[in-house]
Amino acid sequence: MHKTLIVTNDFPPRPGGIQAFLHNMALRLDPGRLVVYASTWKHGREGVRATAEFDAEQPFTVVRDRTTMLLPTPRATRRAAGLLREHGCTSVWFGAAAPLGLMAPALRAAGAERLVATTHGHEAGWAQLPAARQLLRRIGESTDTITYLGEYTRSRIATALTPAAARRMVQLPPGVDEKTFHPGSGGDEVRARLGLTDRPVVVCVSRLVPRKGQDTLIQAMPRILAAEPDAVLLIVGGGPYERDLRRLARETGVGASVRFTGAVPWSELPAHYGAGDVFAMPCRTRRGGLDVEGLGIVYLEASATGLPVVAGDSGGAPDAVLDGETGWVVRGGEPAQAADRIVTLLGDPGLRRRMGEQGRRWVERKWRWDLLAERLTDVL
Repeated sequence: MHKTLIVTNDFPPRPGGIQAFLHNMALRLDPGRLVVYASTWKHGREGVRATAEFDAEQPFTVVRDRTTMLLPTPRATRRAAGLLREHGCTSVWFGAAAPLGLMAPALRAAGAERLVATTHGHEAGWAQLPAARQLLRRIGESTDTITYLGEYTRSRIATALTPAAARRMVQLPPGVDEKTFHPGSGGDEVRARLGLTDRPVVVCVSRLVPRKGQDTLIQAMPRILAAEPDAVLLIVGGGPYERDLRRLARETGVGASVRFTGAVPWSELPAHYGAGDVFAMPCRTRRGGLDVEGLGIVYLEASATGLPVVAGDSGGAPDAVLDGETGWVVRGGEPAQAADRIVTLLGDPGLRRRMGEQGRRWVERKWRWDLLAERLTDVL
């Protein structure tokens, strides 16, 4: 019986986009044919308990490495090879190609017949660094397929691979649960709780880090308020940039029109998307191209919720928007352009509805988890 070993450093309960991607895919594979080898979220009683409770709830086998950072060390590679043989796995899926894909030759020798390595945003950054490019090249040569999120990441990563490995690349982006993210997700309740029922709401759901562009939205607020005096910017999420963002809102003079929710439980995220009239995250590329948006699943979740989106032009973010149809792509870090698009949308309910409906249809047609899980099954 064909069985798959997932080798990953990114798996819940550790939070993050890659973690959610892998978990959602794993849940859609046959649990009797799946084994996950992952790092431990964090040490200490709380971290160990949370990890154990999560693993016990899964329908498939989860084996944890004792470390909080799984790397392709000789010890970890031997453990992965042992699990492959113990469970009779014939295929391996590396949840992130770099650096765990360096285990591939050893796992091939241990009996793996099919090796698949998935890339995200950080591998596109690796492709720009000479030493890291060589590691990516090795991974490409020792695996059967490297997957990519979208055209941006494919084009960058392919330059580090041999032509043969580049030809074997297959697109495998994360998906959207269209049954969870939908226009009736509970946004009215969130608006009422926050006192925003009658106000135009621009919502941004994301980690609070400089690349995501919440600062650009705050700087855009004076222009937005000049056209829509009752508008409010709803910033959903937590992160290390929050203090700076709060200070920027005060210094810009728009503090009363910016709301911070802090971190929100995953179960409440659909309702927070639904609380907006427009979704905006004008992300930008930083650190000379090393800090880049891999795809931007938040744009697709917003589209599934029926919102028009305003996205930044960082990395693969434009791959998650049909520019001019489901929303617009603006230059990251330019408040005036973001403000102009947001003002246009806030002032035109018909346009918002058309873009939101088109976005919903696009998600249903291309980005559903079940469709993408079928693609993964074929690749494995």
